Amino acid sequence: MTTLITNATGPAQETGTEKPKRGKKGSVAAKRAHGGPKKAKAAMKASPGNRASRRAKVAGTARDGSKAAEVLELLKRPGGASMKELIKATGWQPHSVRGFLSGALRKKMGMTVTSTKADDGERTYSIEG
Repeated sequence: MTTLITNATGPAQETGTEKPKRGKKGSVAAKRAHGGPKKAKAAMKASPGNRASRRAKVAGTARDGSKAAEVLELLKRPGGASMKELIKATGWQPHSVRGFLSGALRKKMGMTVTSTKADDGERTYSIEG
């Protein structure tokens, strides 16, 4: 198809037979992940308090005045301590007391916790030492 375009200042020009000039391609920015730039993660550093508590766990002792120290004292008695006594001394739930005996004392501190069940059904825990 041929179209004539007239300018007010010059003669008519014929268009449509000429191919348009090819220009530069538009620049496209590189694709990146959504959500903004990645931030560097801070390295975890142990504070002096953490190091002290780790040493206590390795040595098999607890800090003075802590609930762990109270539980250790109760368990070192000649008859040991019943579950009810441990719950009353710490204010913990029964599953938390059992978890402490198994995890902190037996696994972390390396102590041997002995559990005995009396005829009345009351369970008593004790440690040697």
